[in-house]
Amino acid sequence: MELYTPILVLAALATGFAVFSVVISAFTGPKRYNRAKLDSYECGIEPTPQPVGGGRFPVKYFITAMLFIVFDIEIIFLYPWAVHFEAMRLFGLVEMVLFIVTVFIAYAYVWRRGGLDWD
Repeated sequence: MELYTPILVLAALATGFAVFSVVISAFTGPKRYNRAKLDSYECGIEPTPQPVGGGRFPVKYFITAMLFIVFDIEIIFLYPWAVHFEAMRLFGLVEMVLFIVTVFIAYAYVWRRGGLDWD
């Protein structure tokens, strides 16, 4: 258990700092509310009115988010390979080349189908 003590102390310190920051900002922050401050912010443009139920997002938004997650998670598989590259030698190199080629084929397929277009 003593091996985990520094991690637990760091987690408690980070949580304490986050809670302290939120609580102290509620007490010390300015309380001048107006229509512009309470309105939603949309990257500097005038916000469009939303229906009472919240409205619907286009499916393209979710597809783009899922593609980002898939291609981002591939990086997780590169870390063990990079750490143990010396131990795996040629086998590790061949396996990683096959993995990267497979991911590149998936990327080319998505690109060709228009999955990366925002229009």
